[in-house]
Amino acid sequence: MRKKPELSLRARALQCLARREYSRAELAAKLRPYAQIEDDFEQLQPVDLDALLDDLTARGWLSDARAATQLLHARRPRFGAQRITREMRQKGIGDELIEQALPALKETELESARGVWQRKFGTVPKDANEKARQLRFMQSRGFGFEVIFKVLQSHDAED
Repeated sequence: MRKKPELSLRARALQCLARREYSRAELAAKLRPYAQIEDDFEQLQPVDLDALLDDLTARGWLSDARAATQLLHARRPRFGAQRITREMRQKGIGDELIEQALPALKETELESARGVWQRKFGTVPKDANEKARQLRFMQSRGFGFEVIFKVLQSHDAED
């Protein structure tokens, strides 16, 4: 059986970036295990991962801003601002990009919460236990109490 040739670090990075956008920190973590090569004496020597990431950024192939935008658009219909902010931080997106995204998140958070609540529950809670269950679910999705209570109150008023 033929053995596949070992991919270079650049090829691995481009394969990852071809699938989706990555933040610099996220791509660095993904490539770090492959960032060492063996020389003729079977000693591991590090490959300059930072230089590769700088090159990809300079060419416009790696962008934290695009990764943040993609994450924002993918998560906005299903999650609240708190959860999306936490995910952005986990992916290594800088605080300044998160701060830029927050106003847009806050504007649409109530609409998103209403959509999530409607898809999951659709009916006003009948007792305190059901209300607590709905609150916990919405909170686990990253919506703040203020938004959750507005959603529940607006549906209480309709009935």
